[in-house]
Amino acid sequence: MFIINYLILKAPILFSMAASLLWQGVQAQDSSAVRAINANSFARHIQVLASDAFEGRKPFTRGEDSAIHYLAAQFKALGLKPGNGNSYFQEVPMVSIGSKPAGNLIVKGDKGEVSLQYLDDYVAGTRRVQEQVSIRQSELVFAGYGIVAPEYGHNDYAGLDVKGKTVIVMINDPGFADNTLFKGRTMTYYGRWTYKFEEASRQGAAGVIIIHETAAASYPWKVVRSGWSNSKLHLQTADNNMSRTALEGWITQDAARKIFQLAGISPDIMEKANQKDFKPVDLHLQTSLVINNTIKKSSSHNVLAILPGSKRPDECVVFSAHWDHFGIGEPVKGDSIYNGAVDNATGTAGLLELATAFTRLQQKPARSVLFLSVTGEEQGLLGSEYYASHPVFKAEKTVADINLDVLNTFGRTKDVTVIGMGQSELDEYAHRAAAKQGRVTVPEANPEGGWFFRSDHFNFAKKGIPGLYLGPGNDILGKAPGSGKEKTAAYNRLRYHSPADEFNPDTWVMDGMVEDVRLMFDVGYTLSNESTFPQWKKGSEFKAYRK
Repeated sequence: MFIINYLILKAPILFSMAASLLWQGVQAQDSSAVRAINANSFARHIQVLASDAFEGRKPFTRGEDSAIHYLAAQFKALGLKPGNGNSYFQEVPMVSIGSKPAGNLIVKGDKGEVSLQYLDDYVAGTRRVQEQVSIRQSELVFAGYGIVAPEYGHNDYAGLDVKGKTVIVMINDPGFADNTLFKGRTMTYYGRWTYKFEEASRQGAAGVIIIHETAAASYPWKVVRSGWSNSKLHLQTADNNMSRTALEGWITQDAARKIFQLAGISPDIMEKANQKDFKPVDLHLQTSLVINNTIKKSSSHNVLAILPGSKRPDECVVFSAHWDHFGIGEPVKGDSIYNGAVDNATGTAGLLELATAFTRLQQKPARSVLFLSVTGEEQGLLGSEYYASHPVFKAEKTVADINLDVLNTFGRTKDVTVIGMGQSELDEYAHRAAAKQGRVTVPEANPEGGWFFRSDHFNFAKKGIPGLYLGPGNDILGKAPGSGKEKTAAYNRLRYHSPADEFNPDTWVMDGMVEDVRLMFDVGYTLSNESTFPQWKKGSEFKAYRK
């Protein structure tokens, strides 16, 4: 009994000593692995992946072929095993739908009509695999945030039959307007545009239109415009997505005000949607729209490579990054190639850096490590969704996903951002790894952006697998507090999802992303040598899935 009690009392100390010895072992015998993550090789990969020759890396294009074969060649050269049997590729069946509305979106009422111009005032498309879809004289209903959240006592569709109707809803969730509701300024999944479309389909609506607002969405209208001005990709389904609404779209806030005014309702109704006594509003207006579609079914590809574990090869740690971007689209200042240098040539290059580092280890990890570069993230996290449903390693054997997306291009920082902090025990892994670098971890500066739901770790989370998603820090070394936050905000405002997202070796400072990826290596290496599994924290909406 004395021995048992002694071990219980000393367990935290023994664990700390073991972790310290493990890290010292990495530093002592595997410093070459850490050094393999460096600015020179990082920049070489980014320069290739973000080049005009790769044409913006859109799935179903020559840019995809260039990107996936480059990645496969790099993995093969490192001696990593193909991740899908004898192949480095996993086919992801998709359908490309190029939607083009036949004209303006006309909203009619007893007092006149409002004509909304495509791209300037509205965008619209469909997921239905049909050459033409239409809504005709569909009644418009304002359904607040378009949310059904029983755990928060919120139901915008209560007592409402929207079959055949088109619902207009707001972006984000009520916590954005009132921090005493939902999770306050931290967006829940109910606030994401993907959820709005899914819920409207579940309710049987004919169409759903989201009101854009820059602060609530965390990106300007030009991002919506550019993303919807070209064809969009979806996973193929047995019913050709006929269970989805015929129309999915967005309108600007100015367009929404015009619609409310035509209905004889004050636009202030939008500010009242978070109140508990809010009721859906029949606008007594109608709209019709025909959408013509160009359809192409094909397969895109995830790229997978495996470093087999030495002791528990059936268990794995995943590192993920999406290789895709938007390809060639609407020209901006004469440039039509959406190179996606930061988003996400940086993360893809980081994945290759990590793969190199793990192959340099003198002592191979006990668990397998899967390097997964996925397709279709920009189209709605499609590649990771497909992998999560068709995994190489079972969900219950997958320890965690460490996701790389939009890395730091402005230099070393005092801190590193843990996006979705408070979700899982991976927070503590990141905290310990940052402390070894003399840094601290902080939550994201604008949690209202819903960033935890906006990259590929999210599809692992939905299967119960904890995900770690790190973002650039806020405080650049030697500069004013908040300087990193300002750099990130400027990127989101000026270059995100635009042709301006290009690699510039003269202005990029690479040592910040190197340090961040070395931190991820530390976390992944630690996880790959443990026998336990990190868990979701109390209050996480994903905790039940792990069980």
